[in-house]
Amino acid sequence: MKIGIIGATGKAGQEIYREAVRRGEEPVALVRSADRAREILGKDVNVVEKDAFELTAEDIASYDAVVNAFATSPDQAHLHTDLSRQLKEAAGEETPRLVFILGAGSLANPATGEPFIKVLREIPDAAAWINVPEEQFKQLDYLRTVGTVNWVGISPQATFPAEGPATTPKLGKDELLTASDGESHTTAGTMAVAILDELQNPAHRNTRFTVSDA
Repeated sequence: MKIGIIGATGKAGQEIYREAVRRGEEPVALVRSADRAREILGKDVNVVEKDAFELTAEDIASYDAVVNAFATSPDQAHLHTDLSRQLKEAAGEETPRLVFILGAGSLANPATGEPFIKVLREIPDAAAWINVPEEQFKQLDYLRTVGTVNWVGISPQATFPAEGPATTPKLGKDELLTASDGESHTTAGTMAVAILDELQNPAHRNTRFTVSDA
């Protein structure tokens, strides 16, 4: 399976790339800097140097799936939805399958039934970064209107650390989950495992699910 990974040098993207290699798939790093990709993923990385916002239908037509692990600064957070729109316009009805890493803010707090974004807004330093989860919430709202391409969204838990062991993914739908330690978290490695599991054995279509560490 040929898998294009937007943001392959980021915390989630590099784990997805490595997990795809481990499983014998054909990942391609779709990045702005090939040199940085080689520095992070090794000199033999399969890389295409191109800005994600310049990807066309022709560029992605040969991929079985495109994973959007794009990250941005809070002041540019609106680009999450912008890129989703662009990929939707470029994708065919069935291929490539589009995979979007979303935020946790849209997940419901099981204790209250309210979106977790309400808790995030109350954190003392939220003003510095809240635009990202706010815009990822809007990104999910947009994707839920899209029925013309094959897409799936995946949300991590309350914390999404880059480091930590990959575990057997624990899956849910629209609520925050907790790991065996009672905390809500998903490592980038566990996210990568969940994405490759979904790509190799599709179980979700045009919907969002969530993944937690075991």
